[in-house]
Amino acid sequence: MTNEEYLKAIDMRCSRRTYKSSALSPEVKQVVRDLIDYVNEKAGLSFFFMDDARFAFNLHSGMTSLIAVCGPDTVQAREKCGYWGEMIVLQCAYHGVGTCWVGTFNENKVLERLDLPKGVRLYCVICLGNVSPSKSLKEKVMYNTTHKKCKPYQKMFDACDRKLPEDIVFAMRLVEKAPSSVNRRPVKFRYENGKISASVEDPYSDKSIDFGIAQLHFKLGMSARGVKGEWINGSFVIDNERIIKFPEKGQNQAEEEEKGNE
Repeated sequence: MTNEEYLKAIDMRCSRRTYKSSALSPEVKQVVRDLIDYVNEKAGLSFFFMDDARFAFNLHSGMTSLIAVCGPDTVQAREKCGYWGEMIVLQCAYHGVGTCWVGTFNENKVLERLDLPKGVRLYCVICLGNVSPSKSLKEKVMYNTTHKKCKPYQKMFDACDRKLPEDIVFAMRLVEKAPSSVNRRPVKFRYENGKISASVEDPYSDKSIDFGIAQLHFKLGMSARGVKGEWINGSFVIDNERIIKFPEKGQNQAEEEEKGNE
């Protein structure tokens, strides 16, 4: 998918909990499996696909499949699970597949079917299935319950020593749209000396999954503004050789141009 398509998918994505009775088509299932294979190889994770996962859910109805989000028992792996899992979620959303990040499910039954090797943990699952264009009444009620207090990006900052550049503002608007457990938005950002960093309290928890999701949304926003970079140890490191935008005019340059036009 292109960066533009990912941005459209962010607007299209919403958590779905009511699915149709029909299963995903074999073609869609194969695409999901291919995405999982790519993620596992690229990121060193252990995602698994389960075709019929109705056994795992109480609050979801209809025919559902799932992606078991698994990886090494490290903070870094947790962040990767969020980052790469959301990449799959956005691809599914763009192509009309309903999805939902799920932290509360029948974990024991899922683990029985996985038989994970030592050192690999099941962090959460992603529910997948065919959905109607409009939300069910149950979905609307759950959405209104969990989204009563959506945190604006301004309140996600612990420190900010100057006005945020428009590139970062754009990226943070996408972070606002990133899913997180019970819509808590646990990621804390800092903008100091022209650099942005972020972290979560209790990183050895599912909050790091939320952090990984937020990282992807932020990166897609920056990329859309022509700024390429990667999250490294909690900081967004810009690749200055890959910035494809006109530089902002400095104050002196702007004043000189204004005088020249007089």
